[in-house]
Amino acid sequence: MQLSALTEKKKLKKELITLLKRFSLFFPRIKEMKTMRSNKLMIDWLKWPIFVRFGIIGILIILVFGEIISIMEPDEFTTRFDGIWWAIVTISTVGFGDYVPQTVLGRLTGILLILLGVSFITAYFATLSAAAIQKQQDFAAGKMTFKQKEHIIIVGWSQKTLEMIQTIRKLKPYKQIVLIDQTLEEAPLIENVYFVSGNPIEDEVLLKANISLADSVIITANQHKSEMDADMLSIMVLLAVKGLNAGIYVIIEVLTEQQSQNAKRAGADEIIKTYQLASQSLMSCYLSKKGLACVYEELNPAAGNLYRILPVLQEWDGKTFLELHTFYIRKEIILIGIKKGDETEINPPISRTVQLGDELIVLSH
Repeated sequence: MQLSALTEKKKLKKELITLLKRFSLFFPRIKEMKTMRSNKLMIDWLKWPIFVRFGIIGILIILVFGEIISIMEPDEFTTRFDGIWWAIVTISTVGFGDYVPQTVLGRLTGILLILLGVSFITAYFATLSAAAIQKQQDFAAGKMTFKQKEHIIIVGWSQKTLEMIQTIRKLKPYKQIVLIDQTLEEAPLIENVYFVSGNPIEDEVLLKANISLADSVIITANQHKSEMDADMLSIMVLLAVKGLNAGIYVIIEVLTEQQSQNAKRAGADEIIKTYQLASQSLMSCYLSKKGLACVYEELNPAAGNLYRILPVLQEWDGKTFLELHTFYIRKEIILIGIKKGDETEINPPISRTVQLGDELIVLSH
């Protein structure tokens, strides 16, 4: 009997030691979990803007001291709101004097509130001002994200970009414009123009311009590079834009004939061949020698003259160019050509008939 009892005690002791070992392994895990949880809370807290954190601490100080003073001196501070009001007046250093602690302990509480609270309130307004200044600086430096939609994105800053912006502002004054450029140090001071700084071939920069909700994109040739390099860069921008928003309408400027086909393959909706426009304008002026340059200035949309493409209506099927020209001239619209797919005819024969599917090129006010 004694032997069996002794064996039983040894068995219980062994089980107790095993159990304690298990608990000893479990307690560090609990401690580790608590540490991880506290670290997560601290990290989440530090992620908040500093002026928000200071504001929360300031509100807590006001509430705590307002509650304490109302408990300490119930005769002077009859309600909790009176205590909170006193804390706000004290912490803001206004000091109306409508509520004043009467006891030594109450006045010591007031001193502690002044020493503790004023520093937090001062820090709060200082960080709030610093945050506002930093936000303004980030906006001027093009670091902020554009959050509106149905805007126009223009890539590249130059004199022609400025001309386009002025034209858009005149024709569509409420249209938002986002300018992407990596050469400007700060935003140009133009109304309704939002500046995004960076390389437009990077997704991060295009996302800052809110490419997914934009109305259209105009890619201008980089004036700081050679013609071939500028075209290659423009096509890379086009690929990046179409990669993020395949359905967006993109107009691209190319400087060389070799890259115009690549721009078309990359998905450009409109390709502006600057070399053709410039050479044709120069040759027209040379052949005319009658001051033709002023005519091109008047063709600027900002001057009120717009090129438009109109569809051929059902009742116009089979009509001649002369008949449609007569119809439009009465509306102060000049019919100058017919577009059929990729083929364009400017000033066709007056007997040329139009069909459904054709489009009319007109110049209107």
